[in-house]
Amino acid sequence: MISYYASRNGRLDKVDELEDRCWIHLCPPFAADELAEVAQDFELPLDFLTDPLDTDERSRYEREESARLIVVNTPVLSRTDGDNEGIYITVPIGIILTPDHLITVTSSENHPVLRLFIENKIRNLNPSDRSYFVLRIFEHTVYRFLTCLKRLNVKRNLIEQELYDSSRNRELKQLLSIEKSLVYFINALNGNELLKMKMKRTDFLGIRHDEDKADLFEDIIIDNGQALEMANIYTNILNGTMDAYGSIISNNLNITIQRLTLITIVLTVPMVIASFYGMNVAMPFQEGSFTYLVIIALSVVLSLMVIYYFRQKRLF
Repeated sequence: MISYYASRNGRLDKVDELEDRCWIHLCPPFAADELAEVAQDFELPLDFLTDPLDTDERSRYEREESARLIVVNTPVLSRTDGDNEGIYITVPIGIILTPDHLITVTSSENHPVLRLFIENKIRNLNPSDRSYFVLRIFEHTVYRFLTCLKRLNVKRNLIEQELYDSSRNRELKQLLSIEKSLVYFINALNGNELLKMKMKRTDFLGIRHDEDKADLFEDIIIDNGQALEMANIYTNILNGTMDAYGSIISNNLNITIQRLTLITIVLTVPMVIASFYGMNVAMPFQEGSFTYLVIIALSVVLSLMVIYYFRQKRLF
């Protein structure tokens, strides 16, 4: 699906036809040969449009004659159901800069970062200022990472509170899904950081002499580094939590087995006494009328003595 957006009084309005210096957005569903037609109309390599549709595409930039491609990875909610799947995954956004237009392409039908631009939640944007437009995409990509990281950390805290009172696997599976999301984030943030550092070094956007844009780009790189550090910290905390949870489960199991063993020993005492009096041999007090009560009393006393011994050893 192809959409065109042009600046009108500081707003991005959707237009029906292609205009000069407009923003062209490509997202699923794609018609047959639609990408090939776009590549032909704007004299672009077809790879510029198809590479960002690969969810495993790494962050990079590329130049082909007068066209430039930037691929940056961004977080989106996973569409795969299952407790052991990642809550978030990362998908690339392809940003193509031509002499007259700015083109974005993504495999996500309703991308959360680009939706901010489409819904005019970001003011004073003009696609004709392509370098600034790209910087704002970078900026809100980093903000999206930071927001998702905070949500994952809140979810981890809630699950951690349930871990100590639960022996089920559901909480452990939820932690695994958070861990997968953090792994995706760390890989994507590392790639994005390298991309931005290379773009800054080579002045890929041509903003070296524009102080405002250069400062904005520097702030974006700093925020990206902060997001990467947060992802690493949350990953380390999560690994420690899962290790502690495994130790707690193992310790609880050992305590349960120990208690069952002690209960078995205590119950064995009356069973031994009853077994002796059940044999066909002469036993003391066997002929008395109170023999049954004596056996019960003896069993109780010996069992209490065993319990007292275990309590002294702090086994109970």
